[in-house]
Amino acid sequence: MPRVDPLAVRRALREAGTRPRKSLSQNFLVDTDVLDAILAAADPRPGRRVLEVGPGLGILTAGLLEAGAAVVAVELDERLARRLRGALAGAILRGEHDAGSPGSLALIEGSILDVDVAAAIAPPFDVVANLPYHITSPVLHRLLGAEPRPDRCVLMVQREVAERVAAPPGRMSYLSVFAQYHASASVVRIVPPTSFEPAPSVESAILALDIRPADDPARLPAAEEDDLWRLVQAAFRERRKMLHNVLVRQLRIPPDRIAAALAAAGIDPDRRPQTLAVAEWLALRTALGPLDADRRGRRASTDPADRDGAADDAGADPTDDADRADEVDPAEEADPESAG
Repeated sequence: MPRVDPLAVRRALREAGTRPRKSLSQNFLVDTDVLDAILAAADPRPGRRVLEVGPGLGILTAGLLEAGAAVVAVELDERLARRLRGALAGAILRGEHDAGSPGSLALIEGSILDVDVAAAIAPPFDVVANLPYHITSPVLHRLLGAEPRPDRCVLMVQREVAERVAAPPGRMSYLSVFAQYHASASVVRIVPPTSFEPAPSVESAILALDIRPADDPARLPAAEEDDLWRLVQAAFRERRKMLHNVLVRQLRIPPDRIAAALAAAGIDPDRRPQTLAVAEWLALRTALGPLDADRRGRRASTDPADRDGAADDAGADPTDDADRADEVDPAEEADPESAG
């Protein structure tokens, strides 16, 4: 495995003719203990397929390959991708006959948000990633929101985001509900800024997600999930307000119907959205029944056109609009992309 320390990272970057690119939020892992923790959480095994996002200098990639994993790595930086092709030449796939063989590497240049996951890797597979923090939410929606889903994700993300994803009722957000509906979430380890070169201005964390199988009894049929996300999305647009009032305003459903649904689900109408567990959202969706096609939850607005429905977002994907008020301001983030 390549050496892991700040000097070695700087030297490798010089040899590649590059430097950490702020535009790509690049911070490279230089802490062996953290590297070992990621590998332990990922538990790569011979022949196990792993989708790695942001391989960077290939340090984590090398660990996965040494364990015998069949890695598909997605790297946005063309200079780092070129270096990986040289540094890991022995593992790079040379033909279709090698696809998925233990210790093999398929390298894809581009953004994970543009990659066709179904075409890139066949299930079953796991994901290991050091995500640019400002795209954590869309990446989670991409990986969890549709088949093929991974079995397990081990992600390096901003500490605040990891704790939000794994938050208990009382501190839930739209992203918490979405992630915990699809997976069991846990924070494996807090990672200090000094574990990266250059050091970001925020703490990071290793987040583990064990994805629920498609036949899990807690999952809804795919055709019914849209109403769930419309409901949750609507509520979290005013997450500090009482649930009954929020849903009446955001869903444009008569107050008596909202009150009856909350009572049937055993939910106090004065509770705030962040206090509900995933099971309670599922119970409320069942009690509320189908939502009309034009009753998608919408952002609170003082614009008369919005109130009249002219700006209704009925054509949008509700799982793509994770409560913006609950997200971290990208301007305040220092975002690692490459695990290095």
